[in-house]
Amino acid sequence: MAGLDESPFRLMADFMRRSGKDLERLMTVPAALGRDLRAEIGETPFEIVYEEDRIRLKHYTPLGKRRIATPLLLVYALINRETMLDLQPDRSVIRGLLEGGAEVYMIDWGTPARKDRFLTIDDHVNGYMDRVVEFIRRRHDIPKVNLMGVCIGGTFSVMYAALHPAKVRNLITSVSPVQFDTDKGLLHLWMKNFNVDGLIDACGNIPGDFLNFGFLLLNPARLVIEKYKNFVDNIEDIPFVENFLRMEKWIFDSPDVPAETFRQYVKDCYQENLLIQNRMKLNGKRIDLRRITMPVLNFYGRYDHLVPPEACAPLIEKIGSRDGENVCLDTGHIGIYVSSRAQKEFAPRITRWLSERDGKEKAKSRKSAGPKR
Repeated sequence: MAGLDESPFRLMADFMRRSGKDLERLMTVPAALGRDLRAEIGETPFEIVYEEDRIRLKHYTPLGKRRIATPLLLVYALINRETMLDLQPDRSVIRGLLEGGAEVYMIDWGTPARKDRFLTIDDHVNGYMDRVVEFIRRRHDIPKVNLMGVCIGGTFSVMYAALHPAKVRNLITSVSPVQFDTDKGLLHLWMKNFNVDGLIDACGNIPGDFLNFGFLLLNPARLVIEKYKNFVDNIEDIPFVENFLRMEKWIFDSPDVPAETFRQYVKDCYQENLLIQNRMKLNGKRIDLRRITMPVLNFYGRYDHLVPPEACAPLIEKIGSRDGENVCLDTGHIGIYVSSRAQKEFAPRITRWLSERDGKEKAKSRKSAGPKR
């Protein structure tokens, strides 16, 4: 054996030692999960103030002094649950907005039934969203609401603001795709030739579990192997385990998506890229992004593998508003809402931005009213 390179044998021995330790750690998982763990999500108090079909409208009151006059309506995506924005008390976008003095409403899209398969994007944007906005306007006796959308909910909010600009005071979008003709991100490449008609013929409403599986396939090494390895490595860290379980609870609580909404979204957006070209129509009405003349704040994540910056950033240059801003955060699609670093920047920046425009609106109102006589 003299002179033989022993490095392969040393590597194999190291591998066996690590494997043994990993197996020992893996055997402790059942006992660790049997501990008294807290994994509740969506704990910020709210009341249901409006219901229609499967949807509910949650209302949250500010924590402390209300510093933003106009209520903020949050529109989450149809995929997964809106509870992502209130995952836990110290990582809650909702709580951050409330602490910043905002009064918040949030749409809970609920779970589509078989009969909902024929609902279109128009039914969601010009139907449910518009009736929710009308409810808030009447409740507060105001002409406009602040509107914020997340992911597909942000794309819907862009559509709504373009079709109903007189009802939106300020628009905030977050990881919301508008430019779908990009080769950045595997999802956009997949969708270009995706047979959405065949899937709907087979499934009707698109199963949430099917969509979750597809998202995992976009990056299985990180989203499956690395994630669960980190879980086992940190099995003795109770806060880590509780955070992990909250995220798992959210990920695997995925409602189905109405079939016709999904079909139109794939064809009109991913495959035809109509929205950014001002060619997309809802119930015969063309969506012209130049009609978005209110202030717009557009967030996206630099490392977002689902909705890359190239899919979000072009919004600002296509709208009619002179007050538009892109904000790129050093995080991914979900990290923008749950990472401790993003928590310090995301919600505070939103409430600060809204407060500044509140002040400008009041000054504008005083100026238009003229001097008192």
